[in-house]
Amino acid sequence: MRLFLIGASLGLAALLGGCTSIKDHRGYLVDQTLLDSVQPGIDNRLSVERTLGRPTFVSQFGNKDWYYVSVDTKQPPFRRARTYQETVLRVRFDAAGNVLGIDKAGMDKVARIDPDGDKTPTLGRDRSFFEDLFGNVGAVGAPGAGSGGPSGPGPNGS
Repeated sequence: MRLFLIGASLGLAALLGGCTSIKDHRGYLVDQTLLDSVQPGIDNRLSVERTLGRPTFVSQFGNKDWYYVSVDTKQPPFRRARTYQETVLRVRFDAAGNVLGIDKAGMDKVARIDPDGDKTPTLGRDRSFFEDLFGNVGAVGAPGAGSGGPSGPGPNGS
């Protein structure tokens, strides 16, 4: 009986262990000590790259700000992964390449959107399933539909 209880409790622990969420981190690992060591007016692009590393991306328009993006996700069993923490660091530079400031944004700036419906409206005919499936039967390779092939003249007219 005791052996049965031990086996059952181990089996239950294994089942419950399979129901835990999978946590994942993507992007930059934010180290607050390194971040605090970057000083506006003192540091430049080279010193920021040596301290924080290469940025996740550089802005393409306007000022060439550097962005460091960090995303933590959690995926419960049989469900989609959801972001539960996100940090975006923006390092602003002046024209000479000196640090102007560091901005930090989190989940408060994330916008959740919900697309309306699961069908994209298009212009043109609204075809049924069977029209889509059998619509081209007989149209491709029909006699008189084009040149080439065994029933029509060849490219040189013979």
